[in-house]
Amino acid sequence: MESVKLKGGSASLDKVFKIGVTIAAMYVLVVVVLIAVQLGSGSYQIWAKEGISFLTGSDWNAVHGRESFGAAPYIAGTFVTAGLAMLIGLPVSIGIAMFLSELAPKFLRTALSFVVELLAAVPSVIYGLWGLFILRDYLRNWIEAPISSTLGNNVWFLSGTPFGLDVFTASIVLAIMIIPTIASISREIMIAVPNSQREAAYMLGATKWEVFKMAVIPYSKSGLVGASILGLGRAVGETMAVTMLIGNATGPSAFPSSLFSPGQTMSSIIANEFAEASQGTLHMAALIGIGLILFVIALSINVVAQLLVSKVVKAHEGAIIA
Repeated sequence: MESVKLKGGSASLDKVFKIGVTIAAMYVLVVVVLIAVQLGSGSYQIWAKEGISFLTGSDWNAVHGRESFGAAPYIAGTFVTAGLAMLIGLPVSIGIAMFLSELAPKFLRTALSFVVELLAAVPSVIYGLWGLFILRDYLRNWIEAPISSTLGNNVWFLSGTPFGLDVFTASIVLAIMIIPTIASISREIMIAVPNSQREAAYMLGATKWEVFKMAVIPYSKSGLVGASILGLGRAVGETMAVTMLIGNATGPSAFPSSLFSPGQTMSSIIANEFAEASQGTLHMAALIGIGLILFVIALSINVVAQLLVSKVVKAHEGAIIA
């Protein structure tokens, strides 16, 4: 009789548990749908007026009666800054993770790991202030000016007069910001690789680099892809530091025609002009429309990341089975 009561109580508890976790899962979906609906309804006015030209146009005029808006320069600026930040930050992040997981002495590993995690927690406005008052002058005087004077006449994306507040400076600071995130996650992933993988490589006479190449990297590849996409997501959506450093050009001049020219990203244009836009105006609808584009891009990045990780996992499993 007691066992029957226990089974009945267990079944009821199991049902409550299933309902609870289902509600928790639905909560995420509901929030995403509500955000999409709100952004869609708030930007309907700009889509109705501009249509697809809102994505391809470059004009940005908020004067009443002459409103004209195009998001193409800000979309391009977002992809250029995020791509350059990943190009700089990803190799450094993987190198840091390799050193901390395999090469660093124990006393140094603990201290450096703490510092990396501490850097990941620094607010973006602090990075922006540091870049604005300290890093900017060094980049302009020691990197941008010599490169521009030497190669600017022959290489179009290195042309222009460096001012320090441009796409290059914003990308450098953005790379510094995403390095701790990617490095910290990658380190944990590499530490989780079973020692049997390393020992098997060492038994074959492998060097340190060959152990990384044959044992650590293949085993942790899916996690490293996920960490990289997480860093890319932060780079795409970063607002405050980029707003302080990118120069904040508007209209056609915001196109990233050179690394040393001012530009603007989708996040920064929203941050700069949202307070000035009146509720219900076409200007406000344009800013919300840019928010919708950014939302779609962020979701697309996560979907692509999931597909890449699943393909890497399947390929890795197939290689193990083979």
